[in-house]
Amino acid sequence: MDEADGLAEMIDAPCSNGVDQKRPKAIMSGEHLDVEAYASLYSGRTKILRLIFIAEHCGNPVTQIEAVRMAYDELKKGENTQLLREVAEKINGNLGPEYGVDYAWIHSVERRAEQRKEKLENELSGYKTNMIKESIRMGYNDFGDFHYARGLLGDAFKNYVRTRDYCTTSKHIIQMCLNVILVSIETGQFMHVTNYVNKAEQTPELQDPIITAKLKCAAGLAHLEAKKYKPAARKFLETGPELGNNYTEVIAPQDVATYGGLCALACFDRTELKNKVIDNINFRNFLELVPEVRELIHDFYASRYASCLEYLENLKPNLLLDIHLYDHVETLYEQIRHKAIIQYTLPFISVDLRTMASAFKTTVAGLEKELEALITDNQIQRFDLTQ
Repeated sequence: MDEADGLAEMIDAPCSNGVDQKRPKAIMSGEHLDVEAYASLYSGRTKILRLIFIAEHCGNPVTQIEAVRMAYDELKKGENTQLLREVAEKINGNLGPEYGVDYAWIHSVERRAEQRKEKLENELSGYKTNMIKESIRMGYNDFGDFHYARGLLGDAFKNYVRTRDYCTTSKHIIQMCLNVILVSIETGQFMHVTNYVNKAEQTPELQDPIITAKLKCAAGLAHLEAKKYKPAARKFLETGPELGNNYTEVIAPQDVATYGGLCALACFDRTELKNKVIDNINFRNFLELVPEVRELIHDFYASRYASCLEYLENLKPNLLLDIHLYDHVETLYEQIRHKAIIQYTLPFISVDLRTMASAFKTTVAGLEKELEALITDNQIQRFDLTQ
């Protein structure tokens, strides 16, 4: 058994620290995914979790090896010893001794962590004794950062929330909200994401366009997770270009284009697609980063369905390896296809099934089933069919 085959057998059980264990494993080739280029779009914990997700859901052993190796290397730069243990155990020696459970490193990191924790506890205790409000806020915030770096997200959440009672400025409140949002996204608590986005947006003096863009993205992710695709599309479309690479601990600007574009295609009518997507100058900047999504949107609007569906099919393997989009790809694709079929039939009182089946890359029998379902659902009117 070679290195690739050996590792492929190991990457089945999801890591307990971050990746949703309820999701079934998708057998995707991953042949077209440049893992290094993809990982470079992100920073911090999400970079690691996305790499682990790819390793667990990709059926290509070479891609799995690259993803899990990069995750291990990234973990060695931080303090999350538990997640490093899990990744090393998944590797199971298949990448050589340098990618094993590094007990010396773990011991060193945990010793420093204990010292740091004791220092933070003493400082916070002193602040509370002296009732220094700003220092207490910073103390809890430092504790949140400490637990977050260690991968203890529940403890990080509690400490970030505790800063709320000691915030004295709008800036403090916004920082608290962003910290809680970050942890909540990574723990899948999207109700908290929505609540704290709203709290931040209602804060007086919220004028920073970068923070506003971050909040739009966080709200978009919460709507996406809830399968509310139209509100999700709106939030991503409202994201300003100031986002840039300022939120890579959560999302890349390429994701804004992909998530927003697909949700818009699935939910917007033709007028909305033109006004809110194609003619949206700010969103156009995001679309330029993902030409395939830009082209499939233009093809859809121009009724070039064969080309549009081809772009979708080519994008699908990589989208199924996206930690946020994975659960939604099939639903979005189905909705986009149905909208395309409806849009195709609108101008006609009769349709040539063979021509239409060719445009939608299916058989006449398959197309008849799709049309029958849409007619039954009152999404399109009955019309004459010819073959």
